[in-house]
Amino acid sequence: MADVRRAVRDSLEARGVGSGQLVLVAVSGGADSLALAAAAGFEAPRLGARVGAVIVEHGLQEVTRNVANQTAAKLRELALDPVEIVEVSVGRTGGIEAAAREARYAALSNAARAAGAVAVLLGHTMNDQAETVLLGLARGSGLRSVAGMAPATAAAGFSYLRPLLGISRATTEKFCVDSGLTFWVDPHNSNPEFTRVRVRSQALPALEQALGPGVAESLARTAQLIQQDLEYLEQASELAFKELAKLGPTGVTLPVSGLAALAPAILGRVIHRAATVVGGQPTKSSVDEITQLVHNWHGQKELTLPGVRVVRQGEDLTFKSTKTLRAGAC
Repeated sequence: MADVRRAVRDSLEARGVGSGQLVLVAVSGGADSLALAAAAGFEAPRLGARVGAVIVEHGLQEVTRNVANQTAAKLRELALDPVEIVEVSVGRTGGIEAAAREARYAALSNAARAAGAVAVLLGHTMNDQAETVLLGLARGSGLRSVAGMAPATAAAGFSYLRPLLGISRATTEKFCVDSGLTFWVDPHNSNPEFTRVRVRSQALPALEQALGPGVAESLARTAQLIQQDLEYLEQASELAFKELAKLGPTGVTLPVSGLAALAPAILGRVIHRAATVVGGQPTKSSVDEITQLVHNWHGQKELTLPGVRVVRQGEDLTFKSTKTLRAGAC
């Protein structure tokens, strides 16, 4: 119990949560979110903050309505206020996992803004982080994906906080048992139809068997280290962009000599930033194409890519848009 409470206290203090402010906990009724809610209910008042909860009812199983009502009753017994059940409609675009996640975050965002909350606490654990890192590795989508989930993510007017990324799922279950809190075990969490479930029930156990115990902890620690590296790269790239970019009414121009001097990791990010500023939707392949105009130019014509046209004229690389640039985009 002390480990979970300490993690919550550290998260709230790191974000400066204090007197009179409201934080909401996203609660499903499972062990992770229930332990988080109980710990927040204990720690937040000691900082002068108020604690409420949002229960998102996805409507994907008949039992979940009763689970939501029972969970709400438990949270009110723990003195959380307000406690709100939000029903959402889950589509099928991108698969049920992605659609449910999108609907859930939209509901949490709306609830946070309506209540004036400064933060929404999410019950993702170290095990969830390990699963996320493995999924990122499988996709091969770069550091941002392998970095997993951040301890804090800024949203419109509030922050998402994940205090339990260093806490195992077994610890949250033990917290609930020791606290006398009966938690719900979602059947979907053992359904191999879902990719994350296969990672949890097959991939991670296979790695533990082949490599020995501690794989989840190692993956979560890797994510933490990558997040630190990624933060540095993002800051360095933003500084390089601001130093090099010249903003025009319909485009951004960058000097080729300045771009050519950048390390590949910085160059790709600067190009991505420039394309995004003018309304482009750059992918890894399109960034690679644009990079050829810097390092391997032989008089090629302009590139026409999704949302952006890129042309090299002498020693200038210009990202063009048919739309007026947003004020202050640089």
